[in-house]
Order: sequence, then structure tokens, then C-alpha cells
Amino acid sequence: MIFHLNSNNENLKPSFEKKRITIIKYTHNTIEQAKKEADFINTTNHRVLKYVGGKISLEMETPKILWLKNNLPKNTFWQKVGRFFDLPDFLTWKATNAVSRSLCTVVCKWTYCADQALGSSGWDRSYFEEIGLDDLSQNDWSEIGNEIFEPGRPCGGGLTENAAREMGLPVGTPVATSLIDAHAGGLGMIGIGSKNPTEFRHRLVMIGGTSTCHMLLSDQEVFVDGVWGPYYGAMVPGLWLLEGGQSATGKLIDHLINTHPAAKHLNITDDMRAEDYLNGLLVKMAADRGLDAIDKLTEDFHVYPDFHGNRSPIADPTLKGMMVGLTAIRDKENLALIYLATIQALCYGTRHIIGSMEKKSGGSLNVQEILVCGGLGRNLMFLQCQANVAALPVRTSTEDDPVLIGSAMLAAAAWMSSKSSAELHPWSSSLGDAITAMASEARTIHPTLDLQELSELAILSIENEMASELNFDSIIDAFATKK
Repeated sequence: MIFHLNSNNENLKPSFEKKRITIIKYTHNTIEQAKKEADFINTTNHRVLKYVGGKISLEMETPKILWLKNNLPKNTFWQKVGRFFDLPDFLTWKATNAVSRSLCTVVCKWTYCADQALGSSGWDRSYFEEIGLDDLSQNDWSEIGNEIFEPGRPCGGGLTENAAREMGLPVGTPVATSLIDAHAGGLGMIGIGSKNPTEFRHRLVMIGGTSTCHMLLSDQEVFVDGVWGPYYGAMVPGLWLLEGGQSATGKLIDHLINTHPAAKHLNITDDMRAEDYLNGLLVKMAADRGLDAIDKLTEDFHVYPDFHGNRSPIADPTLKGMMVGLTAIRDKENLALIYLATIQALCYGTRHIIGSMEKKSGGSLNVQEILVCGGLGRNLMFLQCQANVAALPVRTSTEDDPVLIGSAMLAAAAWMSSKSSAELHPWSSSLGDAITAMASEARTIHPTLDLQELSELAILSIENEMASELNFDSIIDAFATKK
């Protein structure tokens, strides 16, 4: 969200063209416009890049803002910008008129560097000067935020009169400093089935939808190539957050199902998803072939899942997907095998992310459980496969929407802090209390440990596929250079 100055040079009066407000929504397609800017930023090797896995992503804000500066008219756009908002901060401003920003949004998306000493600004002026956005430092960084609050801290004076009237709530109702939606899901999931905060550091949270975000907490500052962070206090007070991810997961499964010739012949009822039908078909196929595990159906068929590039831990958006073992068969059983191999490949990707985190940390990171929410969390085949591949228990919430639960935890923390002295009951204690009190119970899927040898062989196959693709790309690049 971008707000422009009005004629009196006052901020936060939307004033761009007819609507006098600019809303920038970057999808997988439009985000490619900022690739040139991201590539340029990465050539700087600036020190802030170590907090984003070594490379800035197209999904982060400074490449997008740089693209806007480079491509939109300076006199009608850039010179009139009053404030840039991420959506969570825009919503708290709309509710309270407070221009404060969430620590979560600025460290995870804007390269703000935070640690235990939050008394000084975390904006690195040299970074913005080097990439050509030094004008954002004017007026004490007011355009991108000079008042940074921790998630769960009360925002402004609570609901304004207008916001309260629209929501049907009392004026002054406390409003919590926000989290990014995936991080709210992480907050809602981190305590499921456990009331012991010391266990949080051993739980990988997967927020799975179109893409998947992998979140792991640490009490130490750990840097992992291709993994975003560490971000101090970005989700849970006092802990660092590491954030891996896969660019296309649910989207990839949908794509491979919907583009297969047999998809239109699936006998799906109104209350059934295609995945449910294929899960049942896979059970039948394994029984018909006398196999004791569905996992063995794909012993001679593998998928490399980076159809939309690799976010973690390779951090290469140019990587492509591949399939090994294709035949000319195009029936429902073939679709089921492609579907199963895709699920397995995504699970191996998560194992690759976990392995990279643990190896780089020198033993300080130790994942003992995987917590899954989102669309993938409703797919029992995926959950069992992930448990088998990682050789770890997988847990899901007994509640339907952990993102809403995480948001409710923030609201509870803000309310508790607003009703008591900050010295007696700081916001961090309030949020910790909310996690303990409001986290749901958990369902647990245990791994089938006698499939570990099969998993290891499959991982070797996928690693070879990745190496083959990288080698093929280098050959093509060399050929293109000669021409």
C-alpha cells in the first residue's frame, strides 16, 4: 500500500490519480518485473543480505520499491510518496490512525535488522544508499517506518471512532501490532499439544497453501544459506526465526492433476476433492500389486518439484521441474502415480530444508516434530508421507484455522497489556501467556520407520536429478555464450 502527500505536504491522505491510493499486488507472474532490481541488489553482497539467506528475493519489498522508482514517473509518483505500508501495517493504521510498523513485517520483508538491543534504528543507511533508495532515509525513515513495535503490543490508542463504528465495537478497543498472515499461523501452531515453551525451538511449523513456508525458532543467531532470517522477535518474543520455503506446493499439486488427460474422468462427488479420490486409488493400487506400503508404488518414478524455482535452500528462482520414469500411459492410475511422486518430492524438499538448517547450525538446531497447517494439513496422504520421509512425527491442530488463532493471541496480548501496567505485565509476557492458554490440542501422525531405506534411495535420486539440471543449464549457458 502506497500513500501520497496532499497539497499541504501532509502524509497519509491518499492522493494518487483518481483513487488517490496505490495498491501494489505482486503475484507469481507480475513479481518477475522486479527481477532486474533483485539481481542488481544481490550483486552488492551487502551485509544485510546475510539476514535473507544471502540473496534478496523478488518477494521482498526493496526490489519492488526499486522497480517502482525506476519505472514510474518521478514527478507524479515517486516525489509524492508519503508512506509505504505492508498490508498488516496498513490494516492497523486504518484501525487506529497509528503509523507504527510491525517488527515482523519490517524484518521479514524490508531488511530491517533487529536484535536484543532495539533502542536504535535497525535501518542500514549504507544498504539503501548502495541500491539507490537513500531518499527513503529522509525525515527519519518516515516513509517506511520509524516507530517499530513488537507483535502483540497495543497499537496507537485503539480503534478510532470511524473504525469502531464500522466494526460495531467500542472506541478505543485495543488493536494489536500485527503479524504477516503466515507468521500468525506459525504463532497459532507453535504451541499445539504442548504447554512447554522450551519445546518450541524443536518444532518446525509448515504453513502450506499455494506455496509453503517453513518456520523454525532458535535462541541463537544462526545463518543458513537459502533460508531467510534469522529474524529476532519476528514471531515469538525473545527468539530468532528462520524461514525456509517452497515456491509452489499446493499450486503444483493442482497443476499436475488438472493438466493430466485423466483428470476429467475421475469419479469425484460434490463433497470430495481430487486428492481424496487419488488417495483412495493409491491404496487400491498398492493392494492390487501386493505392496505393503503405498510409498513403494513410485520406486521407478520420480518428480523434481521446483517447477517455479527453488526458494530454500538453493535459492535459485530459475530452476525448473522434471519427471523421471515417464511412459506413454495416460490413465487414472498414471495420474495417481504422478500425484504421489509429487507429494513425495515436496516432502523430500522439506527434509532438505531441515537438513540444511541443522547442518549449518553446528548442532544448535534440532527438529524433533513437524507441525502442519493449511491445505496440505488436510491431506492425510501428504501428512503420512512427510512423517515417513523426515522420520519425524507430524502434528496438526484440532482447530480449523490456526492463522485466526494466532491473530486472536495477538489481540489477547494487546488487551492484557492495555489493562495493566507495562512494568507489571509487559506485552512479551502477555503474548507468552496467550500462546500457553490458547494453543489447541494436536493430532499426531507417526512415521513408518521401516521405510527409511526407501526414502534414502529416493533422496539420492532427487539429488542426482537436481545435479543433472544444474549441469544441463551450465551446458546451455556455455553454448549461448559461444553463439
